[in-house]
Amino acid sequence: MSTLLLTRHDVLALITIPETLRAVEQAFTDYALGKAVMPSKAYLTLASGDFRAMPASVPGAAGLKWVNVHPQNNKRGLPTVMAIVVYSDPDTGYPLAILDATELTAYRTGAAGAIASKYLARKDARSLGLIGTGKQAQTQLLAHAEFFNFDEILVFDRSLESATLFKSLFPHFPVKIVTLKEACGADIVCTLTPTRSPFLKLAWLKPGAHVNAIGADAPGKEELEPEVLEIAKVVVDDIEQSTHAGELNVPVSNGSFSPAKIYATLGELTSGKKVGRADPKDITVFDSTGLAIQDIATARVIYSKALENRSGLNFDFIQRENSF
Repeated sequence: MSTLLLTRHDVLALITIPETLRAVEQAFTDYALGKAVMPSKAYLTLASGDFRAMPASVPGAAGLKWVNVHPQNNKRGLPTVMAIVVYSDPDTGYPLAILDATELTAYRTGAAGAIASKYLARKDARSLGLIGTGKQAQTQLLAHAEFFNFDEILVFDRSLESATLFKSLFPHFPVKIVTLKEACGADIVCTLTPTRSPFLKLAWLKPGAHVNAIGADAPGKEELEPEVLEIAKVVVDDIEQSTHAGELNVPVSNGSFSPAKIYATLGELTSGKKVGRADPKDITVFDSTGLAIQDIATARVIYSKALENRSGLNFDFIQRENSF
């Protein structure tokens, strides 16, 4: 029995947005129905960044993602976020694959935002606002485009160079570089920054807007001003993670938001346990912290395709022991 090594190049050749959307939505449903297991994410915080250990199992698969977030890496020519997944056989524990998960992380996070919009945004949403134009903005756009036909993609970044580069990558989409306020006025708004100073104002949101709060994924990070959460219907990917390390972590810690106000988890929507948008004028918010079940479900798809396509490098990571 061998272990399959899949590089970033291998993963990019195998991963697709539609397959990731299906895998991630099913993972949320399985989690809500008690068919998936996910211990809490563990953080290792250092002076220059942090690491997260993320174990999970979904039906037929198990594994661990080891991921870092180092904000200054762009100055070193490295991605801010890098990751690997150890993908294991749930029956024997054998490591079936070790795969680069940098692209996988971007794809599955984009998928989660788009799935939340599918259930929470107005069906007639015609504009997408992207605050921050890094890698995550790319997958948010591509994943949302599977569900919505946008007339405008309104993007804002503190770096005009970054925003201009983003626009050049998507010549077939109606991308417009706008002010922060204008981007927050879209039908669907995705906040994709590492800020600890909230910037999205309630007054900038239109009636019926949906917000995917993606950037806050560690204690102290916060993108939305408290007034937004006060009036919004709030959905989270996981209650514990969102209240300790997601968009809700600061409001919960200072007492301005109670976990009791959380309307649902995304899995409760995908599984049909609860309905999504009810009133077209509601402001809705999805707090995305990133779940290990998303990673393992997506890794399962990649691993299966790698076997079919004979991708990657096989090596004997563990030698079979002789029986006595």
